[in-house]
Amino acid sequence: MVDLKTAMAAAQAERRKRDGAKSDEKKKRRSGADLGIEPFDPVKYARKEKADTASMWLVIFYAFVVTMLMRFVLMPSTTLDKTDVLYLLPLTMMILIPQLHRIVMPERFKEHYTKGTWFRAFFLYTFTFLSLSFLVVNPPFGDIVAPQLAQDWGIAVMDDNGNFTYADEVKGGVEWTLEEGEYLPGSAWLLFGLADNVDETGANVSIVHNFLGVETSFDSNETFWSTYGDEVGTWKTANNKSAPIFLPHKELDQAFAIDLGDGLAIGTHEIEVTITEEGNPWVNTRTYNWTFTVNPPTSSTE
Repeated sequence: MVDLKTAMAAAQAERRKRDGAKSDEKKKRRSGADLGIEPFDPVKYARKEKADTASMWLVIFYAFVVTMLMRFVLMPSTTLDKTDVLYLLPLTMMILIPQLHRIVMPERFKEHYTKGTWFRAFFLYTFTFLSLSFLVVNPPFGDIVAPQLAQDWGIAVMDDNGNFTYADEVKGGVEWTLEEGEYLPGSAWLLFGLADNVDETGANVSIVHNFLGVETSFDSNETFWSTYGDEVGTWKTANNKSAPIFLPHKELDQAFAIDLGDGLAIGTHEIEVTITEEGNPWVNTRTYNWTFTVNPPTSSTE
């Protein structure tokens, strides 16, 4: 016979034994060593962080040196038809990054460099080089782009009373349809402005008018804008909403006004504007080709 007190004590002892076995098994399953997890070593971690930081600064410095060589050595000796080499050659130099680490870095850092290190270094080098190259080829360190059209160009026709009327803008150019006759009544003026990020007056501009195979060179009228600026509208105003915007930056734009002559004949008049600028490090050029079409009277085409 076993009394109740003894039975209860035996049951509690058995339960504690089972709970202890489960706890030991649970701790064993959660053991990092049994799962292949390396124990955290703060000293080794600190050394790896120092190695990665040194690698980052080495790559940034290397990208800076390559960018300066590209801008001030390679770029001035490269022609405009071979500008691809300015980016292809520096970008291929990233293959030297692992070798550079082996030469420069101390032995205590080399053991921490893996394939992941080179992968990160290649990305850092690429974006650092691209960022620095965009910086050094633009003002104030360089100028590789010729002045461009400020906004609009157009043909303004001045009648005998000194009033201006704009030709209609069409795809690829502008046009004027005569009411009668075969010649445009009035004087036709080509108007436009050039904008530049360095010097708005430092470009040489050549304007050539071609009609029926005959080319004529023109120079800009120096007094047109001071005399007729309010009439033609250098920018849109409340009283001149239909006017093209020739000089959106006002005095910062280089203004041009070319008198194409009186009584232009029916046909397509081709205009070529060639812009040449002494940039840094090479000469910048840009060409615009515009057309002005004088249409016959609509009654004559019916």
